[in-house]
Parts: sequence; C-alpha cells; structure tokens
Amino acid sequence: MSFFKNVFNKKNNKSEQRKLTQVNQLLVGDIIVLTDSFALPEILRGQQLQVTAVNTYEYEQSTQSEWTLQGNNELLLFLSLDIDDTTELKFALKIEPEAVEALFDLDSFSEIFDEPGQAFLDRKTDNNLTMGWSSEQYQQNTFAKVGYFHRKDHRIDNISAYEGKDSGEQFELYALYNEDQSKGIDIEVWQDGDTDVFLTLFRPLTDIVDMYSAS
Repeated sequence: MSFFKNVFNKKNNKSEQRKLTQVNQLLVGDIIVLTDSFALPEILRGQQLQVTAVNTYEYEQSTQSEWTLQGNNELLLFLSLDIDDTTELKFALKIEPEAVEALFDLDSFSEIFDEPGQAFLDRKTDNNLTMGWSSEQYQQNTFAKVGYFHRKDHRIDNISAYEGKDSGEQFELYALYNEDQSKGIDIEVWQDGDTDVFLTLFRPLTDIVDMYSAS
C-alpha cells in the first residue's frame, strides 16, 4: 500500500475528501484499482493506476477526455470512455515501430492508409507486452478522420471551436476492430508525419473495482 501513502495519509486534514462515483469524474492524482480477472491482460490485472494527465480529443461532432495512467511498473497507459448504446472502458497501449513490425506484415499494414480504407489485418505473432491486447484479425472501420489533440482538460479549461484559433495539434485517425469489437488498433498520423500506433481494449465499467480521489 506504499503507493497510496503519500497521497492519502492526511489524518490532520479535516476537509472532506472528494467522492468518486463515475469514471468521468477522475482528475490528475486520482487512482483507479482494476479487477484481477484473467479476462484482462497481465499488465492491467489487479493494478493500481494513478492519473498523471487529462487531455482532450476534439472531433467535428464530439469531444473526448483521455486519462493518462501510470502504475508501479512505470508503463504508460491511456483510458477513455467509449459511449455508444452502452458505455465501456477503452484502454490504449502505445506500441513502438518494432512491435508493429513483429505483430503485423508491414505491406498489409500500409494498406490501412490507402483509400477507401477497407484494410484487413492478420496478426503474425504476439510478445509479452502485447499478450492479451492483440487479436488474430482486424477490419478497418475509420479512414483519415480529422481530429485535434489538446493538452488540457475540456471539463475545466475552455478549448477553442473545432478548427478555430489555437485549435490544438491536428492529426488523422485510422481505426480497426476485431470481429466482436472487443479489441482494436488506433493509428494517429500527425501533421509532421509522426505516426503513433495503439492497441486498444474495450472492457465493462465494472473492471474498475475502486477509485480513490487525491483531494
């Protein structure tokens, strides 16, 4: 429990602690505790993860919060809420180019960026980091969707109108999902040509078994 000590040992502080009842209330410094279910990848199972940043993804018709999470293993993870007919947790793990090359055939991977954006992708092999995150096959769902990334929390700080002044860092999103849409791949291509690849995992809200506020 040493992870909690400095944050929560405030016996002399008489002010009432913030109560967390929903994921979208999380702020920097708050901590989530995940279930130890074997349905989760090992790097998530039973973990205590602290929010280190809250950023915003802005699209033409939606705005989405993203929480950066860090645990005792120093691995950075990202959390957002996927809201459709139901609301799910969306975990994202950024993978390096060598991991992309190990997981997928690069010629097939390059087809993701070809119009009309209907690529199929087969996994070659997993490694210890991606085990439980990747799926055997993916089908493309999103092609070159324009978005803006803001290093601020839109719930607290105003962000500019879509494509307005100070509109954040522009990127194009490419996304693929497996057959039951429980796992996916997000690819963000930035204006300077940098490309970030994330393996994504969709899980029920009940996978968060506890939340602790930092204040």
